[in-house]
Amino acid sequence: MRIVLKPLLWIYCICALVLFIAGMLCTLPFVAIFSLRGSVKGGNLIYKTCFYWDWCWMTILGLRHIMLPGPAPDPEKQYVFVANHISYLDIPLILRVIHHHAFRVLGKAEMRKIPIFGYIYSRAVVMVDRSSPDHRSKSARELIGALRQGISVFIFPEGTFNETHEPLKRFYDGAFRIAIETRTPVKPILFLDTYDRMHYSSLFSLNPGKLRTVFLPEVSVEGLNIGDLPRLREKVFKMMEENLRAHGVSWMEPTADKVHS
Repeated sequence: MRIVLKPLLWIYCICALVLFIAGMLCTLPFVAIFSLRGSVKGGNLIYKTCFYWDWCWMTILGLRHIMLPGPAPDPEKQYVFVANHISYLDIPLILRVIHHHAFRVLGKAEMRKIPIFGYIYSRAVVMVDRSSPDHRSKSARELIGALRQGISVFIFPEGTFNETHEPLKRFYDGAFRIAIETRTPVKPILFLDTYDRMHYSSLFSLNPGKLRTVFLPEVSVEGLNIGDLPRLREKVFKMMEENLRAHGVSWMEPTADKVHS
């Protein structure tokens, strides 16, 4: 059966790539125009445009987003959104999950080198080069500036893909430092199926199916100071880890990588 399905999945992945590029080219002129409207209004319009690109792409490919019951974020509040990171599909899923909020994503600086996509990426994302302390500080200041203008932020606290069989990798401090400094609650999100829909090792592992997400309760930072950062980080980590285990995510299984190889 796998011998029969593999060529079909390759065709599916090639179609997905063609559709992605077509959507990107359609989005490009809107991004160029909206980038002239300023970082706040223009940025919000760019995200809205990317949401429609993302919605069309996922719908055509049979990638079904399912929001599980959970405490939804208050549309009148700002948050530091955090989520687990295990697949390239995590990125488009962000737009589906929190599109009712104005927000900005912290992303890897290397992605801006990709032709055409890098142009859109650089105008939508707060970029960070984790190898540079100065660049990390600059990115943090940009995110703090966004929060002070009423815009939420989204950060993957693991920094990179979780390539282990544990629910999560160790968290970096950045998201929690920003939350404490700006008095902004942390809102965790779980991506439960992106690993199964597209394995982190290959873009050509994409396959159709469900993409479940769930919001966890927000974590308040009221009364916390920077000395409480490790406690806040650990609290969010444990909450996300326990819920990922409860949902039985597939990457915790020792045979998971063999299935996707």
